[in-house]
Amino acid sequence: MLFEFIATIAAAFGMAGLALVITHLTKLAGKRAPRWLVPLFAAIGIFGFQIHQEYNWYPQQVADLPEGVNVVKTAQSSTWFRPWSYVKPQTFRFIAVDSVGARTQIDNPNIHLVNLYLFERRLSVQQIPQVIDCAAPARADYVLQDKESELNIEEHVKQTTKWRELEKEDPLYINVCTDQR
Repeated sequence: MLFEFIATIAAAFGMAGLALVITHLTKLAGKRAPRWLVPLFAAIGIFGFQIHQEYNWYPQQVADLPEGVNVVKTAQSSTWFRPWSYVKPQTFRFIAVDSVGARTQIDNPNIHLVNLYLFERRLSVQQIPQVIDCAAPARADYVLQDKESELNIEEHVKQTTKWRELEKEDPLYINVCTDQR
């Protein structure tokens, strides 16, 4: 975030410098540029860079994902204080699944333990372990009893009562259950 702030300031100075060049060129031409030209160009630099960063955050994050981590859901939104987002909504958060790092239950190959990663603009990434039952199809949160021990997948499946149904068209189901590793 510090680098983004520095880059924003640099964009403002760059655009203000361009306005200064225009001001000096108009003096040479015998005319006078308006006094508000430099602050206007600085503001254009700030807003232009921030809008660019907001729209390019999602593609940059997806490009940085390791191999085997796939995006399964995105959330786009428009807000009143970003009127340009009504023309083209911005992606502010998305969910990715690590289908390569999935652990499969030995006794039941239809049960998988996967990690979901929640990405949100300007927030830290959250990791949520999920148990996926490909036969049902359903998913449930994988809960640790305490920090020292973790349930094996079979014990977790027996204790879980909060299964959430998955559609066969759901990208999470497709990434975990139809991906033959």
